[in-house]
Formats: sequence, structure tokens, C-alpha cells
Amino acid sequence: MKTTINRVLVAIACMLVLGFTSEAQINTKKLGSMVKKVTEQQGEQKSASEDVEKNENKHGQGVSNATSSGTSSGAVQSATPTGTETLYVSVSRGSNRNDGSKASPIKDLQKAIDKAPEGAVICVAEGNYLGALDQGWVKVNKYLSIVGGYSDDFSQRDPVKFRTTMRPGVAQKMTSGNQGVMDIRVTGKRDGVILVDGIIFDRGQINAYVIPAYDNPVASAPEGCETGRIVGVGESPQGVPLVQPEGMKSAFQLISGEAEGNLTIRNCVFLNGYHFAIQMACKGGHFDIYNNVFVANRMSACEMRSGLAKPNESKVSFHNNTVLFTWCRTKHMEDMGYGFRYMTGIDADVYNNIFGCSNYGALDRTYVDADKTKEAKRVTSAWDNLFFGNRNGDIVLPSGGGGWTYVLAKNFEDVDQLVKYENNREMNEAEVNAISKKIAAPYLKGFIGITGTQTSEFNPNSSLNQFRNALGMNMQGTETVRVSMYGNRYPYEKAFELFGAIKGYGAQEIK
Repeated sequence: MKTTINRVLVAIACMLVLGFTSEAQINTKKLGSMVKKVTEQQGEQKSASEDVEKNENKHGQGVSNATSSGTSSGAVQSATPTGTETLYVSVSRGSNRNDGSKASPIKDLQKAIDKAPEGAVICVAEGNYLGALDQGWVKVNKYLSIVGGYSDDFSQRDPVKFRTTMRPGVAQKMTSGNQGVMDIRVTGKRDGVILVDGIIFDRGQINAYVIPAYDNPVASAPEGCETGRIVGVGESPQGVPLVQPEGMKSAFQLISGEAEGNLTIRNCVFLNGYHFAIQMACKGGHFDIYNNVFVANRMSACEMRSGLAKPNESKVSFHNNTVLFTWCRTKHMEDMGYGFRYMTGIDADVYNNIFGCSNYGALDRTYVDADKTKEAKRVTSAWDNLFFGNRNGDIVLPSGGGGWTYVLAKNFEDVDQLVKYENNREMNEAEVNAISKKIAAPYLKGFIGITGTQTSEFNPNSSLNQFRNALGMNMQGTETVRVSMYGNRYPYEKAFELFGAIKGYGAQEIK
């Protein structure tokens, strides 16, 4: 007996579950048609997108707080801080025996971190940094600032032009450890400062991917994509080879760890993360994450939880980030795949971001503290964000019946968990046109048209089932899931075009 079930998993034109109103479904169909038209135009001709001015009625404050000085003008000013000491790092002309001066830089970032006194500033020149002995990761264990994006002689700084990268490759498969590409573990000072500024994180060269066999459904490779789908832990795809040299299947983050004090992560790129881009615990203090680009990360772009039992001690601001193509846990697309996750105990302010093409939902507010008194004291907000093409909705909430409630941006005022909720909305046509021209066309087109099939097969006469039957064991069938796209590698160069894609929203140009 053989049973085949075909089902559409997701398409932007029909991306909402049955709980949504017919009006919402019509709106998303219109958006899907709009995005598809733009990507088709992009395939025919490459033209510069026009800047899209921010809505004059927008309620917000641009990029502004104690650690950020940009405005809604479309550029972020990021001055290098002054520290107790300044060390310089250059992979191309440095030596780990050097003193770390501008004229005599250190070669390895980990060596500089180990050498630096608390409160130091480490200026890092362009190049790829792989940690001690090129193992593929670095550990930050003291309060200091790491500032990348310098020219090799340190005369200029432009994180997009002079790229300071952490891009481990297959040579690091056996030494990349069990932590993030950057692991931050610093506690002890509530007023301590940690800064990560202008670093490019990318696991696209170390992840395992299927080859881009466009005519083979096992590959899950839309026409024009660099690779087929990502390969998860425990998987061994049959019928199609992997990209060679073969990458690793590992559940490691781009940034992991826990910290106390004031942590700022800005002007960075988080690309092709297998297991979260940023996953951290705040053990008291304030985390400020802004002006970053997150693309093609699995599980979640940013997951923040509190590391303390006392409420209102751990706070995070997540603003002016561009978050695209966050993928679910598996190709079944049944859970995870969020832009930002409000985890238990954290107070979070989420604003001025762009959330697009989340494989499950843009925001996850499903985690509730078991202590109702603590939960009632939490302060969580989402305001002034732009959304487009998020599969199940713009925020996901617990339903109270064991399932989830999916909410569109226009209904955020009815979300009791949000203290501040104003001016969230779906992108308008001009904004969709602008950002679509900055996104890799094959990737966007493939996401819009994702489909899947699930095939179940049961053969009681197979040799295995005959053997199981003879031993008094239950006979088994097999289930095969095929999807047209899942976690494919996003092209490295295209990620940088997303800075400044839409003025006033998402990551802005860095000045």
C-alpha cells in the first residue's frame, strides 16, 4: 500500500494559516504578486533602487540612545570609543610577537583579546580572522571593545569596504569547538562595557549543503541559487551529492554566550548561521543590538533570554536591523524560523527594524514565565517596524489551547504583551520595490514559490517488515518530505547591499 500526500508548505502569495481572516489573505496575495514582479524585473535588468523616504507620520526616534548616534537621515555615525589602551590587529602584516601598536600590529584577534587589559579598544583591519591557531572561533572573556572595518594601515574605516570577517571554512571542521564563532562570556560588572562593531560573521563556507542540482527535487535548489538546501545534524540526503569539500553539520551559533553590563553589537553582518545568529543570556544590564544585517540564519536571527531570576534586571534593545530569510528548525517547517525571540525574563524593545521572509514568523512572544507575578512585570514592545512576506504572521503568541496565534502588524494594538505597539505595518509598494532590488533575485524568487511534498509508504512484504513481524515487532513505513528550498546559502556579496536599502528603517549606511 502506498499513500502520497501533496501539500503546499509556503508561498508568500498564500502564506497564512487558516486562522487568518480572508482580508489578510488577500493582502498577502497582493504582496506576493508585487514581490514576484520585482524579482522578475531584477533578473532582466539591474538598476539602482531609489531611496524611499520615511513616512512623515512615522512615530519613532531613529537610531538614538547612549551608544548610538545615527538618525533617520539614512546613515549611522559610529565613532571608535576611547579605551584604557588601544591595540591594533592585522592578519596580513601582523605578528603575534608584536606589541600591538599601529606600526607593529598583532596578527591574531584572540591573541589581542588575551593581551588587552580590561577596557581596551581593539582595532581590527580587513581580513579573515579565525582565532587562535586558526581554530575557527574566538572567546571574549573581559570587558573591551572590538572594532573592525579598518584599512590595513588603519588610516581609514569603512566596515563594508574594508571587511573584517570571521568566516570559518572546512579546514576548521575539527577545531571549531562547541560554541559560537564568537563566544562572549563576561560577568561581574553591571556598568561594564562590551562592544562588537563592524564584524562580518558567515558560516556559509563551513555548513554542509547539497549541490545546486536544479532539476533534482532532492537538492531543493531554486534556479540560480548558489547551493541546494542546508544539511542538518543526523541527515544524509540520498540521491544527490553534497557541496565539496563537504562542510560540517553542527548546532553552533555565530555569537553565543552570556554577559552582564552594557553589550553593544552594531554594524555587523550575520550570514548563513546554522544555529542562531545571536543566542545569548543577559545576566543583568542592557544589550543594544542595532544597525546589523541578518540573512539566511536558521532557528532565529536573535534570541535573548534573562539569566537572572529577578524581573526587570535584563533588558535588550533590538533596533534598526534588517532581518531576512530566517529558516525553520527542519525542512518540515513546523517550528522555529523567527526574526527576534522574546525569551523568558527579558525586557525587550524592538523597533525600526525590517523583518522579511521569516520561514515561520517575524517575532516570537510565545515564551511565558511560569511565575505569573514575574510575567506581569515584564516590559516588551514592538513598534515602528516594517514587515513583508513572513510566512505565518508578524508576531506569534500562545493561544491558550496548546497552539499558536498568528498576528499581522496592523493588529499589534490588540496584543496585550506589547506595552508599545504603534506604527508597525506591512511594506508599501515603493518599499517592496526598493528592498527587492537589493536582495539576491534567485533567492527571493525561490522563497516566494516554496512548495513541498510529503510521501508516506508502507510495504508489509518488505524484508525488514517480514523480519520485524517474525519477532513480534510492529512493522514500519517510511515518510519522505521534499521541499523546493530550505536554508540554502545566501550569496556573500549581496548581503552588503542591504545597508541603507530603505531610509529610516532597518540597517542604514555606515558613516
